[in-house]
Amino acid sequence: MRLGIRLLIIVAFALFLSSHRIVSKGSADGGANHRGRNMRFGVSGGNVNDITRRFCCSGTLGALVKDAAGVSYVLSNNHVLGLSGKANPGDAISQPGRIDNNCQTPPIVADFTIAPQLGSSNVDAAIAQLRPGAMDASGEIEDIGVPSSIVAPPTLGMSVAKSGRTTGFTTGEISSISATVNVQYQAGCGKGKKFVVGYTNQVVISSATFSAGGDSGSLIVTNDSNHQPVALLFAGSSTTTIGNPIGEVLTKVGAALSRTVTVAGTTQGSSIETVVNNGLLLQDVESAKEVKKRHEQDLMSRPGVIGLGVGRADDNPGAPALVIYIDRGAGRVPVLPARVENVKMRVVLTDQFVAY
Repeated sequence: MRLGIRLLIIVAFALFLSSHRIVSKGSADGGANHRGRNMRFGVSGGNVNDITRRFCCSGTLGALVKDAAGVSYVLSNNHVLGLSGKANPGDAISQPGRIDNNCQTPPIVADFTIAPQLGSSNVDAAIAQLRPGAMDASGEIEDIGVPSSIVAPPTLGMSVAKSGRTTGFTTGEISSISATVNVQYQAGCGKGKKFVVGYTNQVVISSATFSAGGDSGSLIVTNDSNHQPVALLFAGSSTTTIGNPIGEVLTKVGAALSRTVTVAGTTQGSSIETVVNNGLLLQDVESAKEVKKRHEQDLMSRPGVIGLGVGRADDNPGAPALVIYIDRGAGRVPVLPARVENVKMRVVLTDQFVAY
C-alpha cells in the first residue's frame, strides 16, 4: 500500500485490501465494518474534494465533539477533512470516504468548519459540523462504544485503543511521551510537493499493527471501560504511531472556533495524572523531560534523526530514557552518546514518519 497524506490506493487495490485485512485481538471485524456506510465514529470518511485523476483519498472520522453552544461536529485531522489547509468552509465531508465508494461521491454527513493552521498550531486537527441525523448522536465509536468526555493525560506504559478505517479496533501501549517529531506530508492526493512539519509534545505508540494508512483521524482512548480520550492519531511509520495529545487538540480547535470544544461522551474516569507512570516515578519522568529539552536542538539536528521522546530504558523499565528515532532509510546511523547527562539513550530505527 502507498502511504502518504492519507491512504492513497488505486480502487482495484482498495478492493484487494478489503479482503486482506489486519485482524487484531478484540476486533469485531478488523476494519471491514469501518469501510462501509456506518453511523458510528472511528470509520472511513473525508473531504469529497480529496481526489485527483489517479487517486482518491480518505481517512477516519474519529469522534463526535460539541461546542459550548451544543453544536455537534466530526473530529478528524486537518489533512483528512481540511485538505492540509486548502479546504473551504462548507466543503462536503462524506462517510465512507471516496476510497471505499469506488471513488464516487458517498453520502454526505458533515460540512467542513475549521482547522487550526497546520505547521504553527502544533496539531493536525479539524472539525466539520455534523448534519442532523447523519451519524450517531451519542458519539459511539465502532468496536469501542461511547467514550468519556474526560481527557486522560498520556503516561508511559498506558494501555490504549483506537478504532480506525483500515485496521479497525487495535490496542497498544504508549512507549514515549513529550516527543518531538518531524512528519512528512504531501500537498495533494497522491501527488504534489512533499513537505515536513515539526511537532513537539507528541504521544508515540511503538507497534507494527496499531495503525496503518487511512487510520489518521482516529481517537486514541484508554483501553479500559472508561475509554477516556488520550490523543488524536495523525501519523506514523511501519513500526510507530503518533498522536497529538487530545487536550491540546481540543484547546487549539476551540481557539480557532472561538468556542470551547469537548468530546461528546460519558463522565467516567479521572483527569488527574498519577505520581507513577507504570513503574516510573513522575519526578524521574519530569527530570528526563528537562534533559531532553536542554539537548533537543543538538540531537534533532543530527543526520537521520526524525524524533526524540521520553520513554523507558531498555535494560531497566523502572528508569527513564531519551528515545531517539532514526530513519533507517537515511543512510548511516549517527554516532550517539550512551547517556545524556544522567539519562540513558535508546535508539529506535524506523521509517520516515508520514501523515497518513
